[in-house]
Amino acid sequence: MRYHDTEWGVPVHDAQALFEMLILEGFQAGLSWWSVLSRREAFREALAGFDPQRLARLADKDLEALMRNPAIIRNRLKLQAARSNAQAWLALDDPAALIWSVTDGRTRVHHWTSHHDVPATSPESEALSRLLRQAGFRFVGPTICHSLLQATGVLMEHTTGCFRHRELAQAAKA
Repeated sequence: MRYHDTEWGVPVHDAQALFEMLILEGFQAGLSWWSVLSRREAFREALAGFDPQRLARLADKDLEALMRNPAIIRNRLKLQAARSNAQAWLALDDPAALIWSVTDGRTRVHHWTSHHDVPATSPESEALSRLLRQAGFRFVGPTICHSLLQATGVLMEHTTGCFRHRELAQAAKA
């Protein structure tokens, strides 16, 4: 609830924070967001504070050690993807600009009346997925990218009945 009320959908332009969300969204694939969010601090500790420089340098033995860490989601493919995604992130000139490029750098506000109206993918998430895959990222399908865009306020998809909708929609106009 606190995550929804204070963080979800708030525009994020900081590259480090965007990277953290990209990694967490990758771990969420096939699981509930609560499964990841409840382990966020453990992930921060295990994954070098989501520092892409340090994460990119993890050796295979480090990934094996992470596979024994019961505090995080122990999925070998997702851990390997976190490392390779850190490497791909570092190869980008401006990763934050790449993420925001799918909306020309501005929050795109949707006015969904019900959570049933909110799609699992969007043209923006499909475009971001293509861009990231071309840059060598993994676990970045359109659904994961849509969740990333929602979480980081690139797409503002609080429903119109949610108290956050008006505030974030007005901020996006400014």
